[in-house]
Amino acid sequence: MHVEEKFTDATWPAAPETATLEGKNKYLGFWLFLGGETVLFASLFATYLALKDKVPDSGMLLAKDLYEIPLTFAMTMILLTSSLTSVYAMYHMKNNSFQKMQAWLLITVLLGFSFLALEVYEFKHYVHLGHTFTSSAYGSAFYTLVGFHGAHVTFGLMWFLSLMLRNAKRGLSLYNAPKFFVASLYWHFIDVVWVFIFTVVYLMGMVG
Repeated sequence: MHVEEKFTDATWPAAPETATLEGKNKYLGFWLFLGGETVLFASLFATYLALKDKVPDSGMLLAKDLYEIPLTFAMTMILLTSSLTSVYAMYHMKNNSFQKMQAWLLITVLLGFSFLALEVYEFKHYVHLGHTFTSSAYGSAFYTLVGFHGAHVTFGLMWFLSLMLRNAKRGLSLYNAPKFFVASLYWHFIDVVWVFIFTVVYLMGMVG
């Protein structure tokens, strides 16, 4: 059981996420976790690049025939904006302003769900055109990479929501501040991965 120490703005530490040994351990452990995630996504990118032109016949649609750059660009801007709003949330966390942190996290979550809604629309559009998970090796590689990222976005949103709801009445403490901080780091990570997906899958796909 953790005893919540009361802080004022003057006594709240400048880096509450690493002010305790437990917080430092969470921070270090999370970076090790991200190392494994980076290797995993690198493998999926390599598989996609190897299979992106593998379709059963010349009549099937290729990447340059499928992708709608305006849609994916809008998705990119939404996700990058959500990364910025999470930065604002952590700024208020460092300044011991719990309600403002919660407000910016809520905006982050809403932007994240907007991204997922557009991704579901995108997938339904591709399926309608015949580009499915089982239509070709290219289809399998595409949906595995992009869908796996979408699953990470969903997990990140659930993480944010669980922290927000669980701590709604507790406020900030040196016990939960590291949890909010590593969740924000995770969100930045999946945003960076999406930038690579947008570049490697969509932009490079358009030029062949």
